[in-house]
Amino acid sequence: MELNDGEAHGDAPFLLEEGWRPLLNGKDLSGWRAQDSKVPFEWFTTRGVRWERLLGPARLAGIREPSGVMLNGPTGRTVNLVTDEKFGDVELYLEFMIAKGSNSGVYLQGLYEIQIFDSYGSTEPMKTSDGGGVYHRWIENKGVGGAPPSRNASRRSGEWQSYQIWFRAPRFDAAGKKIENARFLRVLHNGLSVQNNVELEGPTRAHMPIPEAANNPIMLQGDHGPVAFKNIYIRPLRPIINR
Repeated sequence: MELNDGEAHGDAPFLLEEGWRPLLNGKDLSGWRAQDSKVPFEWFTTRGVRWERLLGPARLAGIREPSGVMLNGPTGRTVNLVTDEKFGDVELYLEFMIAKGSNSGVYLQGLYEIQIFDSYGSTEPMKTSDGGGVYHRWIENKGVGGAPPSRNASRRSGEWQSYQIWFRAPRFDAAGKKIENARFLRVLHNGLSVQNNVELEGPTRAHMPIPEAANNPIMLQGDHGPVAFKNIYIRPLRPIINR
């Protein structure tokens, strides 16, 4: 994909470019599973999502129906959702909606998070906990590392937003020793560049309890507030071209 100044405009890439395939089948949640079977599973598919701007702006609502939109239950406090399939170097595109004050995350390989957060309108310096941030690690009860987004690209709560993520998995030698850290090569938030070439020294906070590996699943956080997802597409990583 060619990008002139780190910004993309127009239709979503899966509509225009080859190699993309969906991770949602448009009918149900097959291909996805609960991270923890002990936590209530409340994710469901719906044809549309309503943001209750006046009656309950901290909520999202939808009617259960076979469709390609998924919502994390009536309260937004349910189990994390994980793909059955495992991935290495990938390009991921997805669209999401959050309620006012909500919080979620997209974990590449279940370990490395791009934060989803209601950062719209914030005039404070961007932090790793803001929308588009690479969330920090958690070491000795404090946040370490991470990368705040280079700009605030968040839309209003109740509007559909998008991430396009270029991810390079960690490398291991023949003995299984890690010889190169994972990287977020680029992240676009609503078509605007917010991350470039961020090295990940280890898993970020609240990651899956699995070791770093060449291939691991994708996880969507479901226990931090109302969030909906649609148009989740993936393809093998290809070179990023800059003019």
